[in-house]
Amino acid sequence: MAGKTEAPKHTSYDVVIVGGAIMGASTAWFLTDNKDFNGKVLVVERDTSYQSCSTAHTNSCMRQQFSAELNVRISQFAADFVKNLRTYMGGDVRVPELSIHSFGYMYLADNDAFADVLRQNQKVQLAAGAATQLMSAEEIAAAYPFYNLDDIVLGSINLVDEGYWDGSAVFDWWRRQSRERGVEYVENEVMAINRNAAGTRVESVTLKSGEVIACDQLVNASGPRAARTARMAGIEVPVEPRKRYTWIFKAEKPLDRDLPLTIDPSGVHVREIGGGTYQCGAHSEIDPAVDYDDFSMDHSLWESHVWPIVATRIPQFEAIKVQSEWTGHYAYNTFDQNAITGPHPELQNFIFLNGFSGHGLQQSPAMGRGTAEWLTYGEYRTLDLTQFSFDRIQAGRSIVEKAII
Repeated sequence: MAGKTEAPKHTSYDVVIVGGAIMGASTAWFLTDNKDFNGKVLVVERDTSYQSCSTAHTNSCMRQQFSAELNVRISQFAADFVKNLRTYMGGDVRVPELSIHSFGYMYLADNDAFADVLRQNQKVQLAAGAATQLMSAEEIAAAYPFYNLDDIVLGSINLVDEGYWDGSAVFDWWRRQSRERGVEYVENEVMAINRNAAGTRVESVTLKSGEVIACDQLVNASGPRAARTARMAGIEVPVEPRKRYTWIFKAEKPLDRDLPLTIDPSGVHVREIGGGTYQCGAHSEIDPAVDYDDFSMDHSLWESHVWPIVATRIPQFEAIKVQSEWTGHYAYNTFDQNAITGPHPELQNFIFLNGFSGHGLQQSPAMGRGTAEWLTYGEYRTLDLTQFSFDRIQAGRSIVEKAII
């Protein structure tokens, strides 16, 4: 965290949001965009440089290829929001016009069982209005002749609203416009969450700078630190930081067409950036929880595991040069890798916005909108997110998402 703390302007707020990265910023903005909400909002962010947050380390892509219909619809709203950003932001001419570089995600199956999963997923996706196509190895070879497909039995791709988008622009404008509308951001840290005498509600938070700030509702939007925040309120949430490694490389012989975000059966994935440059992501075979501040790079992983897989799948990538590399964290939901949203069943003004397991950037428009609706009305008015409520964890009722990367 940066060395300063900023004191809030007031001692009481209608909503305190713990965490000012993509989910906190989205929620704050959607509150300001709701004509029925007129309360004061405080966003408490421990490091307003955002240099270590998951938002800063994202691949900035979106997809509709999920196995759960709700996840498909969440990303469909994201696509609409991004493509119509200026309109959503009130026609503000300062807001850029954005698009989606729809090179698609290419899932490759190397066995019949995984191929069946892709077929089942496609049925869900088509029913939700996605444009997912299944491709035989021969069809893939005709469209993308650079792949080695000797072991591949089926592929799945969607070339509509699936690919790269400028997540940093959306993040910047959510913060900028919400501040202009009265949301207060402070660089500080919540050190305690205080309940009322009956223990039924969050009454206030104590900040690192010493202030005790009263709040009517509290949103846990603290990314990989979600469990730490929840624990201050006496709540256990199954979210932990998991390392995800990224490499940017230049190819000596660039491909002659766009490279879809290709998910190898090994889990290693690689995508187009442009100009003969590509981005690759992976995690280690053993994937433990790590310390919140551990961003050390495993430099052996590239040579021993990732590059051999990439060069085998795309032989043109045998001659490449790594230009940069970094480590980020997934806010990994160990229960079922899906979002945790809405209120705690007993502490009902404690609102979850956690556990996105790598989907956070693309899910942030729908999740921020839904959380803002819950804070305003006590219910979802557009897309019903109750399927992702904390109740399912207490009941042991997992929602298995089969398309996790």
